[in-house]
Amino acid sequence: MTWQPEIDELARRKALAAELGGEERVARHRAAGKLTVRERIAGFADHGSFREIGSLSGFADYDDSGHLDEFTPANFVCGTVLVDGRPAMVGADDFTVRGGSAEASLHHKLAYSEEYARSLRLPIIRLVDGSGGGGSVATYLDIGRTYVPPLPGMGDQIAALAEVPVVAAALGSVAGLGAARVAASHFSVMVEGTAQLFVAGPPIVRYATHEDVPKEDLGGAEVHTANGSVDNPARDETDAFGQLRRFLSYLPSSVWEVPPVVASDDPVDRREAALLDLIPRERRRGYDPRRLIALVCDQGSFFEVGPRWGRTVVTGLATLAGYPVGVIAMDPAVWGGALTADGSDKLRRHIDLCNTFHLPVVAFVDQPGFAIGTVAEAAGTLRRGVSMIAALYQASVPFFSLIVRRAFGVAGGALVDRGRPNHRAAWPSGDWGSLPLEGGVEAAYRRDLEAADDPEALRADLLSQFEAVRSPFRTAEPFDIEEIIDPRDTRPMLCEWVGLAYPTLQPGPKATGYRP
Repeated sequence: MTWQPEIDELARRKALAAELGGEERVARHRAAGKLTVRERIAGFADHGSFREIGSLSGFADYDDSGHLDEFTPANFVCGTVLVDGRPAMVGADDFTVRGGSAEASLHHKLAYSEEYARSLRLPIIRLVDGSGGGGSVATYLDIGRTYVPPLPGMGDQIAALAEVPVVAAALGSVAGLGAARVAASHFSVMVEGTAQLFVAGPPIVRYATHEDVPKEDLGGAEVHTANGSVDNPARDETDAFGQLRRFLSYLPSSVWEVPPVVASDDPVDRREAALLDLIPRERRRGYDPRRLIALVCDQGSFFEVGPRWGRTVVTGLATLAGYPVGVIAMDPAVWGGALTADGSDKLRRHIDLCNTFHLPVVAFVDQPGFAIGTVAEAAGTLRRGVSMIAALYQASVPFFSLIVRRAFGVAGGALVDRGRPNHRAAWPSGDWGSLPLEGGVEAAYRRDLEAADDPEALRADLLSQFEAVRSPFRTAEPFDIEEIIDPRDTRPMLCEWVGLAYPTLQPGPKATGYRP
């Protein structure tokens, strides 16, 4: 006697699970431009590396003799994969089985996958398409009662943010707990035109708020990549997977490791002449901060995170001489680069990310201060800005501030003075103080200007007097700025610094974890 009958039954059940929601539902799913759950995993992971966990889980019906009659697989597929040769845990929803709804899910399977990842210190990849295990009123009739709403696995999902990289892709209509799983990540993408994200979908919104709004207008990529609920848009699923993989490439597999250093053939002594005239002499003119980053960092290495929200701040990941770093810059073309409420939130999240995963940070500082005016005050700019400052002061990761132009007020000060030995330098275009000079003159000499027979002449005279003392060289004399450099020396200086910084990195969890 052998176990061949059971082996045959195993093969039969796996074949039934591979049918997903059935031929008709799979065809509809593909017609909507979406890959099936296993096609998604195969498209994301290194070829042939998927090792499934729970391949036989689902819902079975048996005939009177106890033989399997029908089998519907659970609509959550998970297992380990390799991503660029490094192990990770992937969990993916199957929309072809009951539309990804709770009735076809096994809550403990999803929770187990993330507990498993934490126990082995594996990055977590969430491919979300549906409610992600969230509730449905149809369950009430099945069990004959209502229930106090649970959040299965949420404790582990939040704890994981302080331990391993977590990335998520919204690949369809994602609501409730599924939407929360996307937002509770270090990096998220959603496919334009295909994916939507909601607290609740159009039918519930129509009942609760009397708004009859299409799902794309309610929660499409245009909405959520502009408000920061999701970091980046993706053209299609392949683009989404590529962005997830690239983001992970800068990070260690867990906080118990340092970021992986890669080979770079970009010369560390590259001196870009274009940096000499990048900053305009006219202080009210802008420039492209992304060009600045590209000229300094390893060529082609900059990966921007959150380009559509908090747009006064540019954040992302890059490498310098092959060393992964976090990058911060300000965009003077948006609100003059002033730090808005959304910009503060974006900056806080990025600082938390870099601190959690031991990424040294390079900040290209051109900060005129917090945004002002009625819109800024109504948005709670000061409170959210102070939260960002707290993240800066709590961070222990090496931080280099390069002042390329302005550093004014509390917001500017926070980026260049974090209460520990400063790694910083400035370009000759540096301009700093408690207030921008032009606005500061208006405040300090208001009564004189109001009383003057020729306010414009007095204003011009005052500004000319102050112009002589605003030279950054005068600030360098008392060692109030450590070094002023030729802009062309920026890359060589930063490549040298990051090489010195990496041996100081200390793997392990941080006292303050990541705050999504």
